Amino acid sequence: MVKSYLRYEPAASFGVIVSVESNITYDSSGNHLLAPALEKTGVWHVRQGVCTRTLSPTVSSGCPSLAVNCVASSPSSLVASGYADGSIRIWDCDSGSCETTLNGHKRAVTALRYSKVGSLLASGSKDNDIILWDVVGETGLFRLRGHRDQITDIVFLDSGKKLVSSSKDKFLRVWDLETQYCMQIVSGHHSEIWSIDVDPDERYLVTGSADLELRFYNVKHELMSGVSMANVTAAETVDDGELSTQSKREVLKPFGEIKRESKDRVATVRFSKTWNLLACQVAGKTVELFRVLDEVESKHKAKHRLNKKKKKKSAKMEVDETENVEANHDTVEAGNILVVTVPDVFKLVHTIQASKKICSISFCPVTQEGSLASLALSLNNNLLEFYSIKRIEVEGKRPYVTSVKTLAIELQGHRSVVRSVTLSLDNKLLMSTSHNAVKIWNPSTGSCLRTIDSGYGLCGLIVPHNKYGIVGTKDGKIEIIDIDSGTRNEVVEAHGGSVRSVATISNGNGFVTGSADHDVKFWEYQMDQDSKSLTISNVRTMKMNDDVLVVAVSPDAKYVAVALLDCTVKILFMDSLKFLLSLYGHKLPVLCMDISSDGDLIVTGSADKNLRIWGLDFGDCHKSIFAHADSVMAVQFVLNTHYMFSAGKDRILKYWDADKFELLLTLEGHHADVWCLAISNHGDFVVTGSHDRSIRRWDRTEEPFFIEEEKEKRLEEIFEADIDYNFEDRHVPKEELPEEGAVALAGKRTQETLTATDSIIDALDVAEVELKRIAEHEEEQARGKVAEFQPNMIMLGLSPSDYVLCALSNISTNDLEQTLLALPFSDALKHSRLTLCAG
Repeated sequence: MVKSYLRYEPAASFGVIVSVESNITYDSSGNHLLAPALEKTGVWHVRQGVCTRTLSPTVSSGCPSLAVNCVASSPSSLVASGYADGSIRIWDCDSGSCETTLNGHKRAVTALRYSKVGSLLASGSKDNDIILWDVVGETGLFRLRGHRDQITDIVFLDSGKKLVSSSKDKFLRVWDLETQYCMQIVSGHHSEIWSIDVDPDERYLVTGSADLELRFYNVKHELMSGVSMANVTAAETVDDGELSTQSKREVLKPFGEIKRESKDRVATVRFSKTWNLLACQVAGKTVELFRVLDEVESKHKAKHRLNKKKKKKSAKMEVDETENVEANHDTVEAGNILVVTVPDVFKLVHTIQASKKICSISFCPVTQEGSLASLALSLNNNLLEFYSIKRIEVEGKRPYVTSVKTLAIELQGHRSVVRSVTLSLDNKLLMSTSHNAVKIWNPSTGSCLRTIDSGYGLCGLIVPHNKYGIVGTKDGKIEIIDIDSGTRNEVVEAHGGSVRSVATISNGNGFVTGSADHDVKFWEYQMDQDSKSLTISNVRTMKMNDDVLVVAVSPDAKYVAVALLDCTVKILFMDSLKFLLSLYGHKLPVLCMDISSDGDLIVTGSADKNLRIWGLDFGDCHKSIFAHADSVMAVQFVLNTHYMFSAGKDRILKYWDADKFELLLTLEGHHADVWCLAISNHGDFVVTGSHDRSIRRWDRTEEPFFIEEEKEKRLEEIFEADIDYNFEDRHVPKEELPEEGAVALAGKRTQETLTATDSIIDALDVAEVELKRIAEHEEEQARGKVAEFQPNMIMLGLSPSDYVLCALSNISTNDLEQTLLALPFSDALKHSRLTLCAG
């Protein structure tokens, strides 16, 4: 009889506050901040500092989770999130439900922007294309092509009639959305343009790149008479008759540059919606805040600059030359021509210095009482910070602008890589270690219960009764953590090198540590009579001939296994420490190992990407399995079974049968190297920790599966993974796009559109057969043969045309165009005949 197994499914993911690769943004109300966390988007309440809702797509089992690359909020409650596979999901932020999924880009989405009204959404991607979407109709309008590299940012102009896009190809492009035409190409940058934005009044457009300057452009409104001429530079204040046809069509006119203080490249530039502020965030730790002066202030500053310049010249010139200069200056003022430059409009007022590198910024759309603006920052150490920008007025001095940190969201995740995870005996507590903190979690809910400052923890365990935790650090110390009070009780100078591994002894009286100083030390628990707290004492030390990477103790405490840097594993007797076996065969050092509950098997995982299953009785290798595409970082048996889980730097968790040497399941979900794993005592869930700072729980379900079925499923996934590549004409050379840009269809062909095409073809075939049956029945009636017509039960009582219409209505509006394009011509003719018959 074929053996069945129980399936494991992704259940929960926690520990990530904000992703490094994505941007953050406020919702339209300003009460919540949208912070992408890998494949999810957390909705954080700004005042309470808690995550009130999570926008998470439903991913079928076996499919890898896709990271959110960018988010954008509309004037309503809708939120758009772009993913690494090129898809865009529209969410209702209030209910947390996904309204629709838009498929059009072939590569990751890198830029999203709503129009002011919120009816249009523009998206840019790594495929160099821009797609305009109809949010109300939930469909793509058209695709704009012309850029030669990744789209970095987009912004709407002129009430959504025009669009400006920036790219890594160093060019800005202005698109007329009504005629779907690239009307202007702006050059001048010497490096990639990373961000653009326009002020709320659409007077100035700013661009940021790796250049040391911020570039500004005047926005010309051809059809809007309400724009003041003060917003146009002196070079433009000439008669319209003298302007060329090309200059009349130009939307962006160069205004000037401002030299930045930081030498790092610009990452984001954003105008605040309230109180004229411009924030320039660089790829470092600083945000430069500029104040946008109004027309009166900018003119006053320009006059002050000219007067200052005049005084400097007058000190060096003779009296008659000075009079000539003054006469010329009077002539300029008489003509009412005053040149207002960029420094006259944009004034640096403050610089925010963060503790770590800043990844993204976002202005709050609503101004808080007593502040000029509120600014949110996401840092690359999994942290969110909120600043209030205030204007301070002091008697006798000029008012100045400063920033005050109002909130930091940090307790819900580690600042760095999760290096180890361990479960308590009752599976109610989970302890994770990182470079500067130990966190205690509730594994069932994912809530962080305790955060304790510590050294760089590489390994750890929870002492029986769940009162204390033991952490081995990179600097050779062992830290004793009091879980109840959330404090570090004692730090023991244990080893001369980093403590790489810690293994508990089954009797619960102690543990074993292995270190880079070649020592294996045995420890026992003791209670301090004075402080009534746990202490440890070293009872034995064993010297090895190389660095110790992993230690493991057999469940009966009879053997201790030690993995060394020389790629071997030594098996020794626990009581006498005498040598028993040496396991050799790995080509690179063993990074993880575990012994089965019955003591029959030991499994080792190595940097050579292989798992080796050994017999503990004779030390013979039962099987060597090429398990992962990169180093195997963790392996562990399920209690009282020969099933085991392994995790590696290839981001995958795998489920194995060590008796049959078969791969049972491949579980994908992590976005970076998986460093550690822990299995509950009952085997009902598995916890993994990763380089992406996330901790994931995988639950065992009641759904059975068979090995052969899983093998077939994996082969199908490999076949379908190449489907997008097969869609494109690989042998036809791609034509060069015209310099002024081009327009194409918005959607793309996907597996869903092919499935929808098949459903339409099936419906057409059924309807055509039914039409023939109806015609034959009518002929028989004409001959006098009266018989009752029996309709096809598959059509559910619908007419042939209605049945086809029902099949069409089941297709989403976004996929409808590509679905009909994939329809063969013969089937399209069938559809037209059905339409004529219905008419």
